[in-house]
Amino acid sequence: MALLEVRNLTKHFPVRDDLLSGKGARVHAVDDVSFTIDRGETLGLVGESGSGKSTTGRSILRLIEPTSGEIVFDGEDVMRLDRGSLRRIRRDMQIIFQDPYASLDPRMTVERIVSEGIVIHGLATSAGERRERVAALLTTVGLSADSMRRYAHEFSGGQRQRIGIARALAVNPKLIVADEPVSALDVSIQAQIINLLEDLQQQFELAYLFIAHDLSVVEHISRRVAVMYMGRIVEIAPARALYDNPTHPYTEALLSSVPIADPTVKRARVLLEGDLPSPVNPPSGCRFHTRCPIAVPSCAQNEQVLKEVAPGHWVACQVRA
Repeated sequence: MALLEVRNLTKHFPVRDDLLSGKGARVHAVDDVSFTIDRGETLGLVGESGSGKSTTGRSILRLIEPTSGEIVFDGEDVMRLDRGSLRRIRRDMQIIFQDPYASLDPRMTVERIVSEGIVIHGLATSAGERRERVAALLTTVGLSADSMRRYAHEFSGGQRQRIGIARALAVNPKLIVADEPVSALDVSIQAQIINLLEDLQQQFELAYLFIAHDLSVVEHISRRVAVMYMGRIVEIAPARALYDNPTHPYTEALLSSVPIADPTVKRARVLLEGDLPSPVNPPSGCRFHTRCPIAVPSCAQNEQVLKEVAPGHWVACQVRA
């Protein structure tokens, strides 16, 4: 059984009242998204800014309340949990935020930041045991135990993200939603954080939902990759299959923008025409048809569903699937 099952997840944000129709306009942030994550697996979730990736991750944790859908975590229906039960299950579901500068309270020492979850869930019986646990966590993520006495503003961006990782690990979770955890960091630091996350996954048998806007970031850490466009998953496949044989034209466009270190390898650049449509009024049919280089007239009429084109490789495109 999968650790996490997401079925038909939808999140619409109300924007304003339409004076003519009397109906409220809504941002279609996430529409009918389904996927699973196995124990110890990393699923990469990739797409442009505004595609609904972060909303998906936060809806799974119910940091944002979904509009509809099912979220089953370790056999429990997260959507049906009351406040007390949700607090209990969040010990097993943690998040690493994108911005290490904004996600750490500047008025709290590192010890208080990391130990907050330990205190909430009663995982230490004394102050001494709590400090020992924090010291061990900081050492695990590559910081000195003495760091606990300092404040977040005294650290670099990469070090702050390590503190955020230690905070997520503090309650022994089974799943971590990593919400673009390296996008705010220097390129030289990104690889260090990704390598750290891989090491921690092996050490603690963690599952990750690894959210990124750059396919190159998730290439090595993900076992499978899902590609989102305007609130929908358009392709999901084992990582190697997706990078070697991208099938959806949007995936091809994303991959073509990734720099290749080997100058002997040539990749055709796919340039998308037009602007990203408004999520308040998404296009009919396939949402990508307004920018798709291979669209046919029926793409504007037929809503695309994921179809399996190879074992474990699903694509939402009537031209390719």
